[in-house]
This record gives sequence, structure tokens and C-alpha cells, in this order.
Amino acid sequence: MQKKNNTTNKEKSGKPKAQQRSKAAQAPQSKQPKKQRSSRPTNGSAKKYRKSNELPVKIAFLGGLNEVGKNMTLYEYKDDMFLVDCGLSFPDPEMLGVDLVIPDFSYVERNADKIRGIIITHGHEDHIGGLAYLLKTVNIPVYGTKLTIGLIQGKLKEHGLLGSAKLNEIAPGDVITLGGFTVEAIHVNHSIPDAIALAIKCDCGTVVQTGDFKIDSTPIDGGMIDLSRFAQLGDEGVLCLLSDSTNAERPGYTESERKVGESFEVLFRKAGKSRIIVATFASNIHRVQQIINVASSLGRKVAIIGRSLENVVNISAQLGYLNIPENVMINADLINRYPAENMVIITTGSQGEPMSALSRMAFSDHRKVEICPNDYVIISATPIPGNEKTVGKVVNELLKLGAHVIYEKMYDVHVSGHACQEELKLMMGLVKPKYFIPVHGEQKHLRKHAALAEGMGISKDNIFIADNGYVAEITNKSIKSGAAVPAGRVFVDGYGVGDVGSVVLRDRKHLGQDGIIVVTASIDYETGQLIAGPEVVSRGFVYVKEAEELIEKARKVAENCLESCYYSNINDIGTIKSKLRDAVSHFVYEQTKRSPMILPIIMEV
Repeated sequence: MQKKNNTTNKEKSGKPKAQQRSKAAQAPQSKQPKKQRSSRPTNGSAKKYRKSNELPVKIAFLGGLNEVGKNMTLYEYKDDMFLVDCGLSFPDPEMLGVDLVIPDFSYVERNADKIRGIIITHGHEDHIGGLAYLLKTVNIPVYGTKLTIGLIQGKLKEHGLLGSAKLNEIAPGDVITLGGFTVEAIHVNHSIPDAIALAIKCDCGTVVQTGDFKIDSTPIDGGMIDLSRFAQLGDEGVLCLLSDSTNAERPGYTESERKVGESFEVLFRKAGKSRIIVATFASNIHRVQQIINVASSLGRKVAIIGRSLENVVNISAQLGYLNIPENVMINADLINRYPAENMVIITTGSQGEPMSALSRMAFSDHRKVEICPNDYVIISATPIPGNEKTVGKVVNELLKLGAHVIYEKMYDVHVSGHACQEELKLMMGLVKPKYFIPVHGEQKHLRKHAALAEGMGISKDNIFIADNGYVAEITNKSIKSGAAVPAGRVFVDGYGVGDVGSVVLRDRKHLGQDGIIVVTASIDYETGQLIAGPEVVSRGFVYVKEAEELIEKARKVAENCLESCYYSNINDIGTIKSKLRDAVSHFVYEQTKRSPMILPIIMEV
């Protein structure tokens, strides 16, 4: 593994930011130094935009628009490109058998020689989950903050890529050079530590991409979002702002994460002598820290269940982002050795995922934890749009087992990591962009965010609502749509990447809804005369023992079809299969009004 700037970052980590920047300004350019920031203009008239430049900066959206997850953006100026984030999304219910969905990398592969690197804004799956698949095809330098790089290392190790990856650790305030771009990392608050926004500069002007953010005045890690830097950039002149739209429909401000800690204090005491089980997002380190703090103060032991959660907790503890008191954590295998009143279990499954730990507990299918009457279960998350039904199903099963369940808005057991309307407007007011592009969200989120921008005085003509595959071409004079680029969905199914497409999903759906009928027969190679069969077998269509007459009639239809082909001198196997498929399908639909998949198997002897 190659790293850049690691030693420099470690040396500067304990110094005030001003000292860090001053020293960075003196570093040699070949080591991609941090640059000294411009001071705020004193004459009250900032130079708003750079001089006219005919060459546009191009922003291609490869994922993250009109969807939740799979975030990926590509910047291009002249002959240089770089990427921001490479996430995944989880499959919809109709994506039968699919494990993950990642962006289409074909446009990146086509321009591999121009791409100078990829910057990751934070360590959530929807921003890092596709990175290992990208690096298998294009091994480019990766830049991220300490925790983000730590989480990436864990993923790359699983894929056998850690040794060849070019990982570079950066910190807020650092500036890196990627060809004709210079990119500054800016500290923001989110539901995971070490999240950053980006100030992207080229000859055309400055573009600010917020990443996922909120404005938390009392964050758990003590570092408030760097609003002063956003304001300074606004005074210097920002050409375009790309801002997180996830909570654009929600009025007001997002609550501080500390609010959840206060709720845990109340609920844990209310649980009395019950065993406490808390389900949360695996990557929400701040939430995990607060659960551990409250459990420790009440003399309870804490066990972690869920592979993804265990990995994140171990990495965060090693890097110093989790402070775990001595003798609090226990191995999950020892849970049953402690009285219920002394246990807190932190687990995954807050979204009702079928294979998650909490879901398996709810359906009595977990090897280590069995839900008992009076267990106190806290689901510390709000269902992602579309997951409401699966979460409700898990809640219902837990209640059937006698557990007491706290979920959604019953108490303040969850706050979002994304900015609400007033914070989004504050960001626009500070940055004062000429152009605005809402990102990260479904169409309703993007449209609402665009309306907020109009309300802040940004001209409708200067607002660009994009979709995956769109390219925004921006100059000082205009923002317009360029030629579209490939930006579809690639399905990951087991070890297969991209080998499952829409046709396969259609067949899986067909099989799941109507089942299959297999017709087998043997014919003479030279004459085409029927030698054996046909035999008819069904799966997922009807129970054969109760539909022997229907199956026998279907067999007779198949036999007549094959004999007809023989007497008509049809010898082409493809044609015979097609006619057999049509004949059986037509008969079955007439008899049942169902359309199972018909699979003819013809053997030439």
C-alpha cells in the first residue's frame, strides 16, 4: 500500500489549523501540498468570478441522482479528470437474487488515462461501497480522511486489493493537486466522523460540493462544520454549488446527535431489568459511542452483533474514533452468561434487511441471540423510503415474541445526518454560488432543493436539475447540458459483476410468479422422427399429483406438435423448440390463464 502525506498529516494533527496551513504553503509542489488560503477581502467587494474562460468545467453524474445511494461524480477540465465518491445501493425487491447495485464504470474505463484520482467524502456504503469494484478495473489514487481510508482498507482487504491500492490520507484544510484541478477538503458534520466537503478549483472557477452534511453545533466529536471557510469561499466567488438534497423536504434544522444520547439515558433507565437491544446503522460511530457511554454508566456490558458493525467498531477503535472503557465490551458468544439486566446488545438491521442480525432475531433464526419476553428493543433509525414495510414486519415479529419495541418517532432515538431546509438555505447564503445543482436524492428531493435555491435568489436559469448520465458544462457565462455519458446500474450477484441484467431479472420474476414447465424429448438426428418422450415436468406451476390430467394433456399437445414438425419436414432444432414452446404455452394459458416459462429440451439421437 502506498500512502502520501501520512507523515505530514500526523505531524500536524496536534497543531492549530493556521499553523498547518502556513507550513503547507512552504511544502514542495511535487508532494501535493496544502495551499495557503486566500484571506477574506477587506474592501467589501470580492472578485466574484474569474475572468471569462471559454473552456467549460464538465461535471458528469454517474450515480446518486433520482435515487438514494450509488453516489459517483466525475469532474473534467481540459485533459484532466477526477472522481468524487464511488458508492453502492441495495437492491429493490424486484431485483431478485441481486446482492448489490454499483455504478456503470464504462465511461471511467474509457477515459482511464485522463483520471488523476478519486476523492472519497466519507465512509458510508453509498460513497465507498463500489470502490473495490472500480479499482479492479482502474487502479487510480484514492484520497480520503483517516477513518474513511481505514474503512476502505478493510473493504479492499476482503477483495485482495489492499497491496496494490494507492491510498492517500488527507485532513480538513489539505489541498491536493489533480492535474489542472486543486481540491481543498473542508470539515463538515455528518452521522459518521471525518466527513468532508470539497472546494474544487480550476481556471474556469470554483465549484463547491458539500458531500453529505448537516450543521451540528454540539457534535459528538467536538468539531463543528467549518462554516467560516464556506463563507470565505463565497466572498472569493463560487461558480457552482452541488449540495446534498436528502432532507430538502424537511423544514427547520436537523437535531444534534447529542439529542439521541439524552434519549438513550431515559430509555435505558426505563428498561429496568430488561435486556436492551439497540439496532442502528453500522457506520454511525457517534451513535455507538453514546450507547457504550450510557451502558457503561449503568454498569451494563456491551456486545456487538453483525459483521459490518463489528468491522466498523474495530477499525474506529483502533484509529481512536471510539473510546471504549475497560471491561465493558464482551464477546457475543458470552451474552447468555450475563443476567438480562446487565446486558446491552448493539446490532445491525435497523432497515429490516432480511439477512441482518435483528431480522434473524425477530424470526428466531439467530445462532447467538434468542428474543425473550420483555426484551427492550430500540430501533435507532428512520426507515429509508421504501423500507417501511420490511421494518414494520420485523417490528411485528418482535412484538409477537413479547419484546417491548421502541421505533421511529416514539422517542428521539434517531436524528438524521443530513441538513434540513434552513441549513440548506444557510449553506447557499454563505457560498453565494452563481449556479446551483441539487444532488443526492430522488426527483422530489432535487426539485424541492431547487425551489429553495430560487427562494434564495438564484435565478431559475442558473439551476441545473440533472439525472444519472447527464453532463453539466459550466462557464462564467452559462450552465448547459452536454452530451450524455453511460451511467446505468450494474448488478452484483455473488462473485458475478454485471452478468445479471434486465433479461435475467425478467426471467427470475417470471419464474417467481408463474413457475416453469420443462418439456423433454428425443428425436432422430437424420429424420426428425420422435423416438422418446415427450416428458413434461413442472416446478412452481402446479402440484403435479393434483394436476395429473392437465400435465398429461400438455404432454399430448407437445407430442402432436413434434409429430406435426416431422410430417412437415421441419428439421431445424431452433424452429422445433419455438413451435413446441408456443404450442404448450398456448394450451396452458387456455386452461389456467397463467403463463409459466416453457423450457423445451430436444435431444438429437
